[in-house]
Amino acid sequence: MTRPPALWAGIEPTVSRVGDMVLDQQALCGTDERPEDMDRLADLGASAVRLALLWERTAPQGLDRADWRWADQRLARLKARGVQPIAGLVHHGGGPRHTHLLDPEFVPGLVAYARAVARRYPDLAAYTPVNEPLTTARFSGLYGHWYPHGRDERSCWLALKHQLQATVLAMQAIREINPQAQLIQTEDLGRTHSTPHLQAQADFENERRWLTFDLLLGRVTRDHPLWGYLRWSGATEDELLWFADHPCAPDVLGLNVYVTGERFLDERLARYPACTHGGNGREHYADVEAVRVLGAPHGGPRARLLEAHARYGRPLAITEVHLNCTREEQLRWFWAAWQGAQGAQAQGADVRAVTAWAAFGAFEWNSLLTRREGHYESGLWDVRAPQPRPTALAQLARALAHDAPVSALALSPGWWARAGRLLYPPQGEVQAQPAGGPPLLIVGAGGPLDQTLRDICAVRGLPTVTLNPHAWAGLAPAARAAVLGAASPWAVVNLPGGVVGRGAARLASACAAQGLPLLSFSGAGVFGRAGAAAHAEHDPVAPADPAARQLAQTERWVLARCPQALVVRAGALFGTGAPQDSGVLALGAPSTGGGLARDLLISPVYAPDLLHEALNLLLDGERGVWHLTHGAPLTTAAWQRALAGWPGQGTGPALAGAAPTGPALSVPDPALRSERGWPLPPLAQALERWWASGPEQTPSLPCPPAPQAAPWRVPPPA
Repeated sequence: MTRPPALWAGIEPTVSRVGDMVLDQQALCGTDERPEDMDRLADLGASAVRLALLWERTAPQGLDRADWRWADQRLARLKARGVQPIAGLVHHGGGPRHTHLLDPEFVPGLVAYARAVARRYPDLAAYTPVNEPLTTARFSGLYGHWYPHGRDERSCWLALKHQLQATVLAMQAIREINPQAQLIQTEDLGRTHSTPHLQAQADFENERRWLTFDLLLGRVTRDHPLWGYLRWSGATEDELLWFADHPCAPDVLGLNVYVTGERFLDERLARYPACTHGGNGREHYADVEAVRVLGAPHGGPRARLLEAHARYGRPLAITEVHLNCTREEQLRWFWAAWQGAQGAQAQGADVRAVTAWAAFGAFEWNSLLTRREGHYESGLWDVRAPQPRPTALAQLARALAHDAPVSALALSPGWWARAGRLLYPPQGEVQAQPAGGPPLLIVGAGGPLDQTLRDICAVRGLPTVTLNPHAWAGLAPAARAAVLGAASPWAVVNLPGGVVGRGAARLASACAAQGLPLLSFSGAGVFGRAGAAAHAEHDPVAPADPAARQLAQTERWVLARCPQALVVRAGALFGTGAPQDSGVLALGAPSTGGGLARDLLISPVYAPDLLHEALNLLLDGERGVWHLTHGAPLTTAAWQRALAGWPGQGTGPALAGAAPTGPALSVPDPALRSERGWPLPPLAQALERWWASGPEQTPSLPCPPAPQAAPWRVPPPA
């Protein structure tokens, strides 16, 4: 019987340079100051961790001034826990500032650093001297995204040559000290599809993607399919044959497989936005994600593993699995990779491991690291909290490592398999799976958030059933249990407009009896009225009117009767499409009837963001009271200034900025802050998306197609 793949884990460590801007992923996610993160990874059951001991972080001013303390601490922790480190030395970077990928001195510099690492840590048994050499060469030497911003074939070849020569010589230096050291060589591996007219270009792309492995294995000789292309790119015969004379066969081929890594080339430019248009110097075409246009679902991890197995017949691993998307889609993608690995094993491939990548999330990858907008995508942990907060993805990884049952939500089709994935006219007959899995039971039919939540769930592939709160109120205890049993939901959501007071208490009791997670919504009004302070989760409540007192009482009853309940408090909502939007947007506006003070602190919240993140927290198994806000509170006057900054203010969705007349407005609910986490995006981004949505908004999945700012422009061999 074939053993299941091992679980590996990894931290996104890129130190990227764009012009003079440097972005350090480990500093941004805080792991550079948390050696205990190694224990978090070990607790998952990971047998190995891809740990970046980066040259530019350890010895930025030369080996004689190297600082090994960071590496010492983490390697010691992993050793104590029996976890194998896989040491990465360069990861999408070019070494310290005094060198770069086009500099011939990059090679001896990295080799010297590798030798120093091996001398200090002679027990290190696995290395990735350079991560994804071909991918990095393309983005640094051909597309111009990363330093040194080359945009020609010669630069791309030099970057690739230097990285691979350094890999070969680094492993020689390492093995002089530890002859058993293994090379775990990673590379991004997708596949290019096309129309018949562009098949030659697709064939070229599908051959080029193997260059990292072919060169290291010494396979690039005069009869290699890309020999002519490489010579045309500026490679000399001696440079190419050097690799044939110095083979350095990887012990494990590491494939990094992403949903959007498979591409589709189409000469019918009118079908696609201008940002996808490119070409190869002879032909113009759009380069888009294959998943967005192919009628049949793309091959995914299993197909790529089997391709590598057929070509090389060597041990394999999936060395990066990550998806920037909602929580259940992250679960589905990791499960698809795990199932793909097992499927490839069943067909004879030697698949050693699947790697949970970006364990503590990643920054700015939505723009391929070319912009600095604060974009964060969570991983197994979400670092937008006082301490890294484990997500449902960590729970799934732990279950797989220990061969335990996995969440039913992970088993349902991901967005890449459903019909909603298609953004363009489909190529070929459409094959799609419906959303599946147990439903989410929504209590609150007709409330302001009901339709928005159901739309969001539809986009996320989460089936829903609705329970009318009035019908629930009249049910006997046995009937309530029967209703929940018949629905068989994975969780229950009690929306505003659902059940309150004793009805909410009865719902909580029923959920507790059946072990169902419960999400209940409350409001900032439990703290009284707006003033000069913002309130955190553990602050004492002080409701100022009957409605707020009922909210506070409902919170107490729900949490007392259902300990696993999650109670989300939010400030004034906008973006619901309901009439009360106009009142929220008018807070702080001038009034002809005696207006509000304009220095009151408030926390307006965009309803789709609130619901998306509340669902993520529910999936993560969070419980107790959570405050969800768009960051720091703002005054009512600042709120009006924020609204005034949008073109056409006063004509946008839900009567934006309509100034009330008549009697003075009631004092709004107070501002909120959180001591538990701050996962919502900034308010400015929420306003931008709200304004773009129009009055008839349909929530979209917050995982847009990966940008491809400079489509591949390499011509196929003549």
